[in-house]
Amino acid sequence: MKEQGVRVLTYNIHKGFNTGNRCFVLHQIRDALVAANADLLFLQEMQGEHQRHEKKVDNWPTQSQFEFIAEGVWPFFAYGKNAIYHAGHHGNAILSKHPFERWENINVSPFPWASRSLLHGVIRLPHSNQDVHIVCIHFGLMGKERRGQISKLCDRIDSHVPHDAPLIVAGDFNDWRGQAGRLFLNHLDLHEAFRQTHGRYARTFPAWLPFLQMDRIYYRGLTLVSCEQLTHSPWQSLSDHAPLTASFSL
Repeated sequence: MKEQGVRVLTYNIHKGFNTGNRCFVLHQIRDALVAANADLLFLQEMQGEHQRHEKKVDNWPTQSQFEFIAEGVWPFFAYGKNAIYHAGHHGNAILSKHPFERWENINVSPFPWASRSLLHGVIRLPHSNQDVHIVCIHFGLMGKERRGQISKLCDRIDSHVPHDAPLIVAGDFNDWRGQAGRLFLNHLDLHEAFRQTHGRYARTFPAWLPFLQMDRIYYRGLTLVSCEQLTHSPWQSLSDHAPLTASFSL
């Protein structure tokens, strides 16, 4: 049987705007994501709806941002609507080339305007009898808030993910102090892909001159093949974050 593999990419798309919100660059973001050719996209700050932008921003898509990005490439997607306001809503999304067995969004934000959630899906790769658990996250900026969200993620994995099941947890952790990594390794046996291949966490923020280690791809139950941060053109002129991508085999 051919070895099963999966390529993933995590990216905070900043609601489709570049750094400083000067330009709407969602179309360029989509082109770059298609060229990156990942099987699974873990996307944060995904705009589900914004009625004012629909009227005022040139080239604003007629469908939601996750549907716009997914069209024709990723036929399956899950969206967690977390931040809800008068003009619309935004949250996290997982786009997949493989169908979901199931998915659930758990909002872990103490604030109604913040897109902090655990978007937990389960997929099955072709010609495989094993479920792959995938979790897209976006954690808070404040330490106390983030510690509570990390605890909820640990509880979720303990209660819903068999220890022998392949698992990928990716997103914007806002964890520049590295507190999550120690707990994930000790409690959940999760390893971080970029740190495994390069000896440190990736610097992904801000995209034009990244020095903060914000975005991560954690995993267990898979074999890591490669991991890289995408800081070359065109990524440095799109969102305020740089993406991470990793390839795994089962």
